[in-house]
Amino acid sequence: MKWMNIIIKYRLWLGITLLALAIFVNYQTSFWPSFILYLLAVVLIVGHFLFGPMRLIQSYMEEGDMEGAKKIVAGIMFPGLLIKPMRSVYFTLKGNLAMVDQNFDEAEKHMKKSLSLGGGSLTKQAEGPNKLQLGMLAMQKGNMKEGESYIRQAIRAGLPDNENNAAAYLQLCSIMMNKREFRVAKDYFKKAKSFKPTTPQIVEQIKQIEKYITRMPG
Repeated sequence: MKWMNIIIKYRLWLGITLLALAIFVNYQTSFWPSFILYLLAVVLIVGHFLFGPMRLIQSYMEEGDMEGAKKIVAGIMFPGLLIKPMRSVYFTLKGNLAMVDQNFDEAEKHMKKSLSLGGGSLTKQAEGPNKLQLGMLAMQKGNMKEGESYIRQAIRAGLPDNENNAAAYLQLCSIMMNKREFRVAKDYFKKAKSFKPTTPQIVEQIKQIEKYITRMPG
């Protein structure tokens, strides 16, 4: 819905323009003829600060335009004014963008900030993916225990699609292989494959593990 994205993008300026027009009409006539203009102006301006341009950021990220997403994120001057679910999404998106830049410390900070907000359906939807990201970050730092804990929490919280689920079970498979718990590793590997992921990186990881997992005891 391009028209909605246009409104969201220019919502603040539209609100300010309508507010100026409302004041002019009010001055020229009276309050009631300008009431609808005041109402629309307030809705647009308040909406800009409470809900933010999250829809725009997600659209840019889905299209692979990370620079466009970063510009929108940088334009959010008062994230503390966002309602809690939107603030959670904001920090999740900041964490994802930091991951793209391979700034793992920054990504971890934002993901944890998102999780700390808690509550709300949007926050719940982000909980699983956030914990999966935190688990992967912990594993990259060599902290397998923390990584395993976060990944199990992510699965319990719920992951949004086959790709995320496959990634989670592959990570658990790798952890169990390191622990030499080969039977459990094989079970997690089968579970990962059952999601039939199509992301090239995950498909390649499955191929690499498949080369030697059948040789394992158990």
